[in-house]
Amino acid sequence: MKKLALHWQILIGMALGILWGMAASYLGFVDLTLDWIRPFGTIFINLLKLIAVPLVLVSLITGVSSLSDVSRLSRIGSKTIGIYLGTTVVAVVLGLLLVNIFEPGKAFSPEKREEFKEQFASTTVERSSDAAAVEQQGPLQPLVDIVPSNIFGSLTNNGAMLQVIFFALLFGIALIMIPPDKAAPVNDFFEGVNLVVLKIVDLIMATAPYGVFALLAGLVVEFAGDDPASAVELLLVLGYYCIIVVVGLALMIFVVYPLLVVFVGKTKYKSFFKGIFPAQMLAFSTSSSAATLPVTMECAEKNLGINKEITSFVLPLGATINMDGTSLYQAVAAVFIAQAYGIELDLMAQLGIVMTATLASIGAAAVPGAGIVMLVIVLQQAGIPIEGIALILAPDRILDMCRTTVNVTGDATVSMVVAQTEGQLHPPTEITIK
Repeated sequence: MKKLALHWQILIGMALGILWGMAASYLGFVDLTLDWIRPFGTIFINLLKLIAVPLVLVSLITGVSSLSDVSRLSRIGSKTIGIYLGTTVVAVVLGLLLVNIFEPGKAFSPEKREEFKEQFASTTVERSSDAAAVEQQGPLQPLVDIVPSNIFGSLTNNGAMLQVIFFALLFGIALIMIPPDKAAPVNDFFEGVNLVVLKIVDLIMATAPYGVFALLAGLVVEFAGDDPASAVELLLVLGYYCIIVVVGLALMIFVVYPLLVVFVGKTKYKSFFKGIFPAQMLAFSTSSSAATLPVTMECAEKNLGINKEITSFVLPLGATINMDGTSLYQAVAAVFIAQAYGIELDLMAQLGIVMTATLASIGAAAVPGAGIVMLVIVLQQAGIPIEGIALILAPDRILDMCRTTVNVTGDATVSMVVAQTEGQLHPPTEITIK
């Protein structure tokens, strides 16, 4: 098992979890599964929640502080970050449109959704009370809530992630503004902590096959109950959910990015796609923007003709803060889970998902599995039951490969756009639009 790549281990754990859950329903091992297997899935979820705040805080501080030479790169930096955030907002809104139009979570039978709704009735009541309280607040209260009165209190509450993000941005900006010799030790400290946090993520993801097995075994048993055939319903609905996510990711690659490449980058998209294809394939196989970064930079410089001055700044920054595919997936997954539990999300709740997914993507580590950690943040911020993450963990590895491909394509797209606007794009003659 240890010789297999992690994604194969996760897929095996997924398959074994489903098989065990169905067999346990047939053989009467329901209590055994719920009492002695499912708790390990809960532990896995807790580990993801454990690392969420440190991951966002440290990754975001190191990402912002990388803009060290403000005098030379302030214009390029603001332009890059603005475009990255813009494409991320487009991705999240696109995901929300698709999931609200096709409503994959409502593909569950009304009886099954009613069971989910009753199971989390207390959560639904709590959210209704929160909504009633919000109605009595002023229009700028959400803005007030972003600014923490005590950062240590925010660090102990995953639901206050926007406050953590605000503090990390403020800290990173202040770090840029102090003398470099004074900032250097702080930068070194956070870079070291960032490596430690990423290693912890690696350790947690090493337990993912067992966590997925336990989660799916418990989920299938709980879902099927005394009727194992109903587990088939779960698999069909998950397939529908996957199709919605893949359609959204495809629209980003074949509609949104081509518009930027052709009309702003002044390059034929077929040539752009051909030039960046090696990086896309590596991203698909590794599910890591960071691991793909050297190849992305090489493709951007040699195949697309983007000057190194641009690629050396825009692409590493993109690997840290640009997660279009991940953000789209988070939007679809969050609303899908809410639909499955019969929770209605109003316009303000979904706008909150847009903001949280966009800002959380800035702190998402460019490593496999980080999307799940960020999804935990989005779910908690929206008040959606965190246990619902078990619904979408089964196909997550495959979707992770697809959304990482979108992330890397988005990085290269923004790099080309910035290079074109800065006069730093010198592509081969045959790929330039005449």
